[in-house]
Amino acid sequence: MKELANQKCVACERGAPKADDELIHQFLQTFDEWNLITENNIPKLKRIYKFNNFKLALEFSNLIGDMAEEEGHHPLIITEWGKVTIKWWTHKIKNLHLNDLIAASKTENLYINVSQ
Repeated sequence: MKELANQKCVACERGAPKADDELIHQFLQTFDEWNLITENNIPKLKRIYKFNNFKLALEFSNLIGDMAEEEGHHPLIITEWGKVTIKWWTHKIKNLHLNDLIAASKTENLYINVSQ
């Protein structure tokens, strides 16, 4: 499952297939701090990352922003003192796409680097 972080997001168009339910389940088993939520009938991956201060939270948010630009796939990022909330989903299909799992895996790798 961690090999997802080595993949590249692909351009997604309306009508693209949603992520496989089994793959989503495996992702959530591997990365157990991620949650599958539904907002406005749209499934999303959500995780809250904790930090000791605002500076680290902001640094992490900026790293996610850089990765998102590189991948061409962008999350909702909420940066607060001591925490960053991330939500991944694919707007064009109003569902989860493989890109969301790839990007969430890359987000995990960024957190490991920042939190050490």
